[in-house]
Amino acid sequence: MIDDNARASRLTAEKRPDLQLSFEFFPPKTDVMEQKFWESIHKLAPLKPRFVSVTYGAGGGTRERTLRMVSSIKADTGVDAAAHLTCVGASRDEVDAVVRGYQAAGITRIVALRGDAPEGVGQPFTAHPDGYRNAAELVEGIRKIGDFDISVAAYPERHPQSPDWDSDIANLKRKIDAGATRAITQMFFKNADYLRYVERARAAGVTAPIVPGIQPIHSFKQISGFAARTGATIPAWMAERFEGLEDDPETHALVASAVAAEQVIELLDEGVTEFHIYTLNRSNLALALARLLGKRPD
Repeated sequence: MIDDNARASRLTAEKRPDLQLSFEFFPPKTDVMEQKFWESIHKLAPLKPRFVSVTYGAGGGTRERTLRMVSSIKADTGVDAAAHLTCVGASRDEVDAVVRGYQAAGITRIVALRGDAPEGVGQPFTAHPDGYRNAAELVEGIRKIGDFDISVAAYPERHPQSPDWDSDIANLKRKIDAGATRAITQMFFKNADYLRYVERARAAGVTAPIVPGIQPIHSFKQISGFAARTGATIPAWMAERFEGLEDDPETHALVASAVAAEQVIELLDEGVTEFHIYTLNRSNLALALARLLGKRPD
């Protein structure tokens, strides 16, 4: 049976016209992957998301594909698209040229990130001698070029290279003060971490939206690897739920749906009305979450 609280959550979701979703994709590398990419885009577009974002490889490794995909999404579906941009391995002039290229293509949304060192997450970041040193400087540079909607990153469990919470929140505030529109969090699986993070940010004077980044677990092994590299924690109870399901995709998918549903319903009950879903270029769990939150295709 569905208890009264769960039923109330669903009813509340269905009645919230202010509920906003956004989805994140990465540029496909092969023709087969590109076909799946577009299948997922076209399944999610009827949900009228606030925007769909496309990631950007370190040092601009996927720059051209990102631009092509973002431009095509907006042209083919009418959905606003956001292009990721990092500081890694490029001078200010080179980064500014990319921003102007986005501007010329009619792209008005950017996800501005410092980016990780080419050697991998956790390695020391060294700015280009003539480049932007951090995301706050990048945001400021984008603002000088045009009136973009800018999203930046937030870390509910603290950035791995932040020495303490005060430093971490101060960095978030610098990015917002530089002109960012909102922050989107890295994936997290303990809602208490997100809620404490928002409290810390508000206490420091950050008033911009802090949108929870939700990672449906299409593959527990894969997501565990991501988490280990980015400093996100996999709770023991979650690992136990997926234990032994590597060769049982049907049960794995059911458990993944339940885990994601529990997370978003709890956040909904806490008053959260915006969600950013990391799709890994798949639509099935994102569609399920959207329906659970009361979002249906027009």
